[in-house]
Amino acid sequence: MNDLFSLKGRTALVTGGSRGIGRMIAAGFLAAGARVYISARKADACNQTAAELNEIGPCFSLPADVSTVEGAHALAAAYAQREPQLDILVNNAGAAWGAPFDEFPEKGWDKVVDLNLKAPFFLTQALTPQLRKAAELRPAKVIHIASIDGISINPQETYSYAASKAGLIHLTQRMALRLIQDNIVVSAIAPGAFASDMNRDARDHGTEVAARVPAGRIGQDEDMAGAAIYLASRAGDYVVGATLVVDGGVSFAR
Repeated sequence: MNDLFSLKGRTALVTGGSRGIGRMIAAGFLAAGARVYISARKADACNQTAAELNEIGPCFSLPADVSTVEGAHALAAAYAQREPQLDILVNNAGAAWGAPFDEFPEKGWDKVVDLNLKAPFFLTQALTPQLRKAAELRPAKVIHIASIDGISINPQETYSYAASKAGLIHLTQRMALRLIQDNIVVSAIAPGAFASDMNRDARDHGTEVAARVPAGRIGQDEDMAGAAIYLASRAGDYVVGATLVVDGGVSFAR
């Protein structure tokens, strides 16, 4: 039981790892014993976060823009130069866009869907050789970060965001059925209200948001880290294609 949730000896890559949910997950993985690479579009922020997290455990910065297939391939190549295998991939990098229906722009659709839905598929595809190498010894893991907005309807007009997260949940199932054949376990997490630059309401108005959460509070770092460690560790080896909802009950209360 002491090793059930351990990540000792495992290597992880977390996209969007310089802040928010990605940073929460990276910090949790480090505390559980993993070597962690974080990636983000802004190199300075990625480097700074890696330096800060390095106080917990070995953390390395790999800046990249995975919103394009070329960028995903570049990140995969940079990782492959440093590590022969990849035990855990967390596809967390994401974007949101809100606008009234009559004014919603094409760029607000393409930016969000490319990063939230297309990038997880093509980055996983590019890193499959490293994942398969790790899976020779024990199950490798791919964890997609979805959202409760892909499960239940948010009153905000974030059309491309909701569609991309619903699509990611379905994509998780489709990828899981294929990749389990290679001993690669694919799953997802659907977060609710966590303080981040993307969820500014939870960050800046936490008390008000908490009043709408059945659990009476917004999510904390440990809530997200615990969910990710569960799926990434031996404890989550038999969780194939599932989406773990971590929202304090919000999706049931809408």
